[in-house]
Amino acid sequence: MFAQLFAVMAPVLAGAGLGFTWIRLGHDYPVAFVTRLVFNIGTPALVLASLSGAEIDAGSFGRTMLAAALVITTMAGAAFVLARLLRKDWRVMLAPSMYPNTGNMGLPVVLYAFGEAGFAFGITVMVTVSLFQFTLGTMLASRGNPLKSLAKTPTVYAILISLSLLLTDTELPLWLANSVDLISGFTVPLMLITLGVSLASIQVRSLRSGIGFSLLRIPLAALTAWGIGSLLALPPMAHGILILQMSMPVAVFNYLFAQRAKREPEYVASLVFCSTLLSLIYLPILLAILM
Repeated sequence: MFAQLFAVMAPVLAGAGLGFTWIRLGHDYPVAFVTRLVFNIGTPALVLASLSGAEIDAGSFGRTMLAAALVITTMAGAAFVLARLLRKDWRVMLAPSMYPNTGNMGLPVVLYAFGEAGFAFGITVMVTVSLFQFTLGTMLASRGNPLKSLAKTPTVYAILISLSLLLTDTELPLWLANSVDLISGFTVPLMLITLGVSLASIQVRSLRSGIGFSLLRIPLAALTAWGIGSLLALPPMAHGILILQMSMPVAVFNYLFAQRAKREPEYVASLVFCSTLLSLIYLPILLAILM
């Protein structure tokens, strides 16, 4: 199990390592340009490519989506407590507390652990997290009119289109699906390389704080997902996947939002990095319990 889990996480570590090494060698990296490219082109393409072909019925989709939304909302409240404990601005802690890496890390782990039958539930949780992240997250990260910023966010439209395709069982034309799939391919690598660029300037005290945050957030998210899933009487597979997905490491997108809003991006990068490393330890244990 560890070898297969490491195979999922190795690309995350490799991508960040590339960015880290690039900066340590003294090369320039256009962080602002890459961030705009990922947000405005790469991410909408990635959402369409990931969600447009998923198979799940409307009833299961809605019930699991409600459970995930309640977990995210609860974790938003917990962010204020975590901010006080770690002596940080709540605006810095809010997104990392709410948004785990349910996409490029969560989905492969769900597929490995639960197979095709559980993959649709993994997609559902990812859709919910993305919807919160690219609506509320965009508004919080904006420096001007938040509604205007939201209206100018292409990922929001990509999510709405994907939801329409899912609920109407419609597929993109082959030419468009192939084009979106091709363009989406640069998104995750650029995200990870940009993360590594920021990690190159992290100080030791940020790493200690990142580990402390992870040790607080991960069990809290797992227990919250377990409680809400039990309250809503989710089917066992959906319940297990909800717990697994919401316990994933801090999403890389949180770093990009922090970079965009100029809210301690180096610290947020340390949260992503530390939680990802710790997941090598806790995910096998969590999988053994859930499976």
